[in-house]
Amino acid sequence: MIKTILIIITALISFIMNGQEVQGQWNGLLKVPGTQLRIVFHVNKTETGYSATMDSPDQKAIGIPMEKATFENSVLKLEMPKALISYEGTLNKDNIIVGKFTQGGQSLELNLSKEIIQKKVYARPQEPQKPYPYYTEDVKFENKTDKVVLAGTLSLPKKEGNFPAVILISGSGGQNRDGETLGHKPFLVLADFLTKNGFAVLRFDDRGVAQSTGDISKATTADFARDVQAGVDYLQTREEINKNKIGLIGHSEGGVIAPIVAGNSKTIDFIVLLAGPGLRGDKLLLLQKEAIERESGVSESEIQKSQEIFRGAYDIIIASSANDENLKKNVKDYFASKYDENFAKSLTAQITNNWMYYFLRMDPAANLAKVKCPVLALNGTKDLQVPATVDLEAIKKTLLKAGNKNVTTKELANLNHAFQECKTGSPEEYEKNEQTFSPLALEEIASWMVLQTK
Repeated sequence: MIKTILIIITALISFIMNGQEVQGQWNGLLKVPGTQLRIVFHVNKTETGYSATMDSPDQKAIGIPMEKATFENSVLKLEMPKALISYEGTLNKDNIIVGKFTQGGQSLELNLSKEIIQKKVYARPQEPQKPYPYYTEDVKFENKTDKVVLAGTLSLPKKEGNFPAVILISGSGGQNRDGETLGHKPFLVLADFLTKNGFAVLRFDDRGVAQSTGDISKATTADFARDVQAGVDYLQTREEINKNKIGLIGHSEGGVIAPIVAGNSKTIDFIVLLAGPGLRGDKLLLLQKEAIERESGVSESEIQKSQEIFRGAYDIIIASSANDENLKKNVKDYFASKYDENFAKSLTAQITNNWMYYFLRMDPAANLAKVKCPVLALNGTKDLQVPATVDLEAIKKTLLKAGNKNVTTKELANLNHAFQECKTGSPEEYEKNEQTFSPLALEEIASWMVLQTK
């Protein structure tokens, strides 16, 4: 009798599970390096089965259609083959879908529920609050070569006067004028500090971001350099700007862009490189990969194996000629010999796009050698993305060899790639860290700039 009852109960639970409704909004939190991303699936019943869309609210992506959607035996499967994205999870008795989100062959745990998920909000004590004790103005200027209109903010110590000026140049990836990423607004904090110290500051939305026009997905570092030059040209039209004291501050990729602009223009009077690369792109990315993997606890054997594989892929790109029609196929075939087909496709797409192809092959030394104005180069000792010592040595060596006699390089203790005080330097810390920009770094930048503009 007991056995019969257990069989009946088991059958009943199975019936209830299979009868559970999967329609509606399902919410989850995807843990990725450096942050957590909210993922929302909207599942709908159709005459022939199911359909679904995906939202990524933190990336401002809404209503992305999933190409395939099925729900059988309590298992939800969602697929977007073109983007190499899929999700598979099992709906349990607690009305939780337990599963994994996969993109490009990499899988992460992602459990879904009907509960609306709120991300933890971290304090940002350094963010200035309006009203500011200085003048700000929303401005627009045009890169006439590429027919791109850049929108930004110009801050002045006072509405009227004549001030030394600086343009802030963001790192890789589309960012707005505040350099907003992972809940921080470093360019807002930096602009506020510098304006209070007597400088006019121009910061702008990257092309294709926020209020700026253009297509960032097709742009390279060279394109971004033309955007910055357009900003320089704009500043020269403003009567409040001292045209003999215009400088550039570039962070990360911005630290590559600043020398490009300065090396091709006599109107730049100083540049500040914040974790600006001094090594060719492929060499830098291999160092970055090694440092982050080691900090993340990856075994030395796996690190070296990964280095060998990616060095081989980068070598194919470095050896390729312009407009090589077989490049993507050659890279994909190479990765396919090391990984599964889907992961190979994903990796190939990542390292052969316009931006990455240009970056991997670009040697900053060629542009640094043309820079004759004063240079300040700063790196944090715990920067895992642009390792400080080797990077600063490369920058200094190149500049001095080219005859630039006004070069200052400095490692700032315990700062990460974002110039935050930190414990390990891992990207995992960026968002959780309440500090947006080290006060020590702010002082180093401002005091050096004051000396250059006396």
